This record gives sequence, structure tokens and C-alpha cells, in this order.
Amino acid sequence: MDNTSHPVLRQVPFPFPDGRFPHDLGAVVQRTVAEGHLPALVVVHDSDGDWLVGDGVNDPNLPDASGVYCLASLVQDDATLAGTAALQPGFAAYRDGPGLPWTVEPFSFDDEDEPDT
Repeated sequence: MDNTSHPVLRQVPFPFPDGRFPHDLGAVVQRTVAEGHLPALVVVHDSDGDWLVGDGVNDPNLPDASGVYCLASLVQDDATLAGTAALQPGFAAYRDGPGLPWTVEPFSFDDEDEPDT
């Protein structure tokens, strides 16, 4: 997957005008997904407006486990990801396997749920 052909932006105004991921919208993507080793099984649109795509199996927080890639490029490789472009901030879409339907649920990082001390 080529993520160097044009600038990648972290934030793009949402909702997207045509209901598709903009060509310049970047996401933090697990390398296993970006390199085609495993399918995308989790798509997160966090409360800050950032997008994350994971394989639902491996820890995305390990060193070098993730990188920034263009979401539109991911959709070229897996058209079923296009269905997550309407995911509201603070929600995540999950599925059990490629081609299976997405289930949408509220999402927050574990540390967002903890009260400030």
C-alpha cells in the first residue's frame, strides 16, 4: 500500500460530504492490516476525531506495530471498509471476519473512563 503519494491529514471535517473517506484522510493503521497480512476487523473514530484501524488480534501499541496510512487507500484494498466512513466520533465498528457485517458500538479508550485525580 502506498501512503506516500500525497499528504495525509490527521483531521478532515466530518461528516464527509459524499459519505466516503477523503483521499487525504490518514489513520493509525496496524501494519498487519496495511500490509495485507490480516483483515481489518476494528475501525475506531475516536472522540478526538482520529481514525484507527486494527486487526482485532494483535496489540497495536507495540513498537512499530502501527503506522499512518491513507484510509482511501485501505478502501481500495478492502471495499467493505467504505461502510465505516459514516462512523460517528466516539464509536467503533467491529466484525468477526472479512466480508461479515460491521457492528457499531460506543468507544472510549480505557483511560478516558477514569476520573481525573
